[in-house]
Amino acid sequence: MSSTAQRRRGLIALLAAVTATAATGGVILLTNNGKDAAADGGRAKGPAHTTEITRTDLVVSKTVDGHLDYAQRRAVKSPVEGTVTKAARPGRTVSLGQPLYERDARPVVLLYGATPMFRAMKAGDRGPDVLQLERNLRDLGFGSRLYVDARYDTATEAAVKAWQKSLGLTDANGKVGKGDIVFQRGPVRVVAADAALADAVGPSDKVLTVASTKPVVRASLDAADRALAANGTKVEIAMPSGGTRRGKVSGVATPESADSAEGAASGGSGAPSGEDVEVEITLDGSAKPQQKDQQGTLSVKFVSESRKDVLTVPVEAVVALREGGYGLEVVQGATSHMVQVETGLSADGRIEVSGSGLAEGMKVGAAEQ
Repeated sequence: MSSTAQRRRGLIALLAAVTATAATGGVILLTNNGKDAAADGGRAKGPAHTTEITRTDLVVSKTVDGHLDYAQRRAVKSPVEGTVTKAARPGRTVSLGQPLYERDARPVVLLYGATPMFRAMKAGDRGPDVLQLERNLRDLGFGSRLYVDARYDTATEAAVKAWQKSLGLTDANGKVGKGDIVFQRGPVRVVAADAALADAVGPSDKVLTVASTKPVVRASLDAADRALAANGTKVEIAMPSGGTRRGKVSGVATPESADSAEGAASGGSGAPSGEDVEVEITLDGSAKPQQKDQQGTLSVKFVSESRKDVLTVPVEAVVALREGGYGLEVVQGATSHMVQVETGLSADGRIEVSGSGLAEGMKVGAAEQ
């Protein structure tokens, strides 16, 4: 075996070991320490096996299975005791003024606001919850005589009575019970009905699980690949309905044990180091996934590094030079000569190369496979 072939084979073994690391998000960067344009000098007989320099895109990626979900899962509990007389419907989107479920034949209505429902409200009360209530009454069309502020006055009471009558309540008294309203920041999608029809519920019982109406993709990564879970990592998703959607990692899903925000994604690291991590991916664009996408398995490709429109050769074409650095054995007719190159990203068995005189379509020597 020639010395060139031996150096080439030794380099292949080295790159194979480093490439295993690259698959987890690292970048292979093999720098050239030499200075001469021609490392081995004179011409020699051409190699037995050749390949061509090509121009293409290189991508270091990791592909895993994923599934379509909805962002910011959280539990909804009943703050008072009662019996579920109409259960929540999974898959339903609930908007302002619509009931989430019924307890004791009374609708539990969704209103918008950041402050949770922490008390019953009546005339004479003041606070941010009163302000939220009045804003919702106005937006629902019951605030023509209402001055929106933090005071629950007689105008507020009258607006609440009118609203209660529109819900079909026979005891429209202008007071809001602690369990009559659920405040959320916007429309929600019912993910699960945790309490069924006729179930008795109380303050410690979860009635349903909701999420935002924003579709996301969830996928699990091994602990060794947790670098890919960084916010902003680019992702390509093959959809069961056909086509590819692009997105970015938007957070790491916390374990589904927190009552206040089950499965909610955060910007932090989420799972402890050494454990698998579940990431949440936000899809680019506004197109809604199709029904088939919600039922099938998605192919999720995390792109850790990429190079666009670069010259590449198979890894086995690169030669480790005696004086340091790397080279390519450029073939011209029946002869060849060594050209020193700089190497860059390596992916899918190919490696980025650059150097004086290199061009797409050039023939270079390669190790026998």
